[in-house]
Parts: sequence; C-alpha cells; structure tokens
Amino acid sequence: MNTFTMKLQPNHFYYMKNGTKRIELRLNDEKRSKICIGDKIIFYKEPLLDESFETTVIKLLKYNTFEELINEYGTKICADETITKQDLLNELEKFYTKEKQSKYGVLGIMISLN
Repeated sequence: MNTFTMKLQPNHFYYMKNGTKRIELRLNDEKRSKICIGDKIIFYKEPLLDESFETTVIKLLKYNTFEELINEYGTKICADETITKQDLLNELEKFYTKEKQSKYGVLGIMISLN
C-alpha cells in the first residue's frame, strides 16, 4: 500500500471532506496510473495547504474523457449536486485540456474517508 498526496481547490476540498464528493477526477497520467485500490490519499486544501484529511482508494474508474465519466456517475458524486455538468466540465478543462484528456485518458478515484 502506498500513500499519495493531492491538492484540492477549496470548494472541492469541502465537498469531499463533508462526504458529498466521492470520486476525485484526474488525468490518468504517469503519476496517477500508479494509484491502486487500497492506497491512501491525503488531500490538502489549496492555496495554503493548512488543512488535510486522509482517504482510502476503493475503486478506480478509467475513461477517455471527463464527460464520459460524469455522464456515468453524475455531478452529485463527482463534486456536489449544486454544480451543473457543464460547469464541472468547464472547471476541469481549466486544469486538463481536451488534448491532455485524449493523450492520457482520465481517472476517477473513488474514495472513502478514513
């Protein structure tokens, strides 16, 4: 079992910490492709990284695009029910362009809070 660290924007940090968000969305790049079921992830709140919590990976979801993943699972579990699918996709594309999604694919990391 390995332990990874990841940073989250404040709203997504609180969605996950409060139990709404159960799937973290990332590119399936070289770093994230090393994550396995049972690994721990410690999430830190940006920008100060002064708050954190620990989770356990319970399932890995591999898709070609974030849109495919969100279509399958919905925004309620990928963020929060107050966010529309299009708003979530727009937010993700600020960090992960469609070109990067095509190159690496995307990863949904289903977690449970520890």
